[in-house]
Amino acid sequence: MVITHGGLSPRRQRHALTVGNFDGVHRGHAAMLARVVAQARALGVPGCVLTFEPHPREFFSPAAAPARLTRLREKLERFAQAGIERTHVARFDAKLAGLAPERFIDDVLVAGLGAAWLLVGRDFRFGAKRAGDFALLERAAARHGFALEAMPDVAEGGERVSSSAVRAALGAGDLRRAELLLGRRYTMSGRVVHGDGLGRPLGFPTANIVLRRRTPMTGIFVVEAELEETQRRLRGAASIGTRPTIREHAQPLLEVHLLDFEGVLYGKHLRVTFLEKLRAEQKFDGLEALRAAIAADVAQARNYFEAHG
Repeated sequence: MVITHGGLSPRRQRHALTVGNFDGVHRGHAAMLARVVAQARALGVPGCVLTFEPHPREFFSPAAAPARLTRLREKLERFAQAGIERTHVARFDAKLAGLAPERFIDDVLVAGLGAAWLLVGRDFRFGAKRAGDFALLERAAARHGFALEAMPDVAEGGERVSSSAVRAALGAGDLRRAELLLGRRYTMSGRVVHGDGLGRPLGFPTANIVLRRRTPMTGIFVVEAELEETQRRLRGAASIGTRPTIREHAQPLLEVHLLDFEGVLYGKHLRVTFLEKLRAEQKFDGLEALRAAIAADVAQARNYFEAHG
């Protein structure tokens, strides 16, 4: 898949195109991507996604923005797996936020990305003050000669599949519900960094991944982790949170203790799949109490894997 960034120059190449944030790349998103790929093949043009970084709500109100479900890297990986041939990552800044809806259509969708066919939801809003809507796109499609299609909602158990629904499920610790909405188990990924060095003295060394944005869930989990370099799958227990026993108001961290593993992971990319929530994050009365809690968590994780093969 070709990934482009930055400004768009007028191009002769036309695309079957969809637009959105695609946070989580859930089942509704997967259906959109499949439709784009199918139509691209029918038209003999590349399938293309236009997405934004940061999320527009992070730009307008960082403190109130929803928790991120997926990092950009994982989102792009899932686009490629779906068969998308090109993704353009547009920087969402003041210039883009202030672009009139008509200019967004003319400069970005038509001139910049050569939309031959466009797929969006009927509730899609765009342009300055979110003034652009599906009706405006219909008029523009007639004027510019591209085809426009509305994507129907995808539902699960009577609920519309959405990023908000996935966040709600994860926030409630309902990993099974999140899996139904996503079409897969929930994962986080990132590069392993040096931590405070407390895990090994406590008897439970961890691989640490810094979470630079608010997370959709916290707590202690049974996990599987996959090393990108070797695709080796490892079992473990993980903590997501701010480690209140260690320090106050710390940056969120994903800490993964891998069972029966010896090796150096610093600098390696780790993908963590969440299998079951064990408990909420807690503040303990000192390191000995924390050590005992971790030992109990690890024992529960071993029991889980024994019971589930």
